[in-house]
Amino acid sequence: MSGQVAEPTPQSQTELKTVKCVVWDLDNTLWKGILLENDQLVLADNIVQIIQTLDERGILQSVASRNDHDAAMDKLRELGLDEYFLYPQINWNPKSASVEKIAKSINIGLDTIAFVDDQPFEREEVQFVLPAVRTLDVTELSTLLDRPDMNPRFLTEDSKLRRQMYMSDIKRQEIEDSFGGSNDEFLASLNMRFTIAPAQEDDLQRAEELTVRTNQLNTTGYTYGYEELDFLRQSPDHKLLIAGLEDKYGTYGKIGLTLIECGPEVWTIKLLLMSCRVMSRGVGTILIGHIMNMAREAGVKLHSEFVSNDRNRMMYITYKFNGFKEVSSDGKNIVFEADLDRIPPFPAYVDVSIQS
Repeated sequence: MSGQVAEPTPQSQTELKTVKCVVWDLDNTLWKGILLENDQLVLADNIVQIIQTLDERGILQSVASRNDHDAAMDKLRELGLDEYFLYPQINWNPKSASVEKIAKSINIGLDTIAFVDDQPFEREEVQFVLPAVRTLDVTELSTLLDRPDMNPRFLTEDSKLRRQMYMSDIKRQEIEDSFGGSNDEFLASLNMRFTIAPAQEDDLQRAEELTVRTNQLNTTGYTYGYEELDFLRQSPDHKLLIAGLEDKYGTYGKIGLTLIECGPEVWTIKLLLMSCRVMSRGVGTILIGHIMNMAREAGVKLHSEFVSNDRNRMMYITYKFNGFKEVSSDGKNIVFEADLDRIPPFPAYVDVSIQS
């Protein structure tokens, strides 16, 4: 990069984002035949390979089917496919309602979902109610794995484990729902360990993936490529930090990233993001608090860029809650300044490990 940092790339509103979840119909889509008509069901051609390949690429999968729930789940278990589908919606509701519920349960945008169904009516109903969802005919299955939006640039360890991590999240949620104590007591029972470290070369694929995939808990929406990140992590004028989280049920993976531009008198947070999967774990202030501590120790002011959009309001609130004040704004592009005299302490229920 010849010593010069490329400008970050804002995520385009018209850009075709990588699919995060494929939602499958069942009858005459996942399998040939109709379950409730007692047809001799046969799996669609190459469907197992397609499902397994998507899973290996870190693309989640679910089901939206008008069917008897118990009978359909029994059939999926019999076929050895049930474990691949998160939050399956098997009922008599409109398919659009099922797809929307899946998106909310996984906490992803509708514009990152692809819905596969053999019936034109069902596809059109979903397209009409949820125009951001990509609708695919079952006849397109033979080329589905070749689509650019089904091929993430990198296959990281986090992406290979994505379904298992979501399944662990479901288990945690079930335990939380039945927990008798306070929220802080539940969080303390998880034995969470939050790590912050300078990004290394083997973190860069995941770092790029985080900038591309994380939309809600993202201060600017800037995306950075592998080569840019590799330059920035070695730059004496920048700090690139990556955060991870684990608890007694397993790892959440690398879930946070920040890029700080370090001037002689002012440090500027160019990017701060956290995975939506940890939103309810009370760890959102840890990375901010660490950056504030570093700036205070360095004797500099701390600014942060913020680019407002229709999905990252929570990050604006997080900055305000942690004592950041607006010092300039044009309505969309905001610059905050931190109050380094009031730095939030790390939550008592998390073991924070900071590596240098």
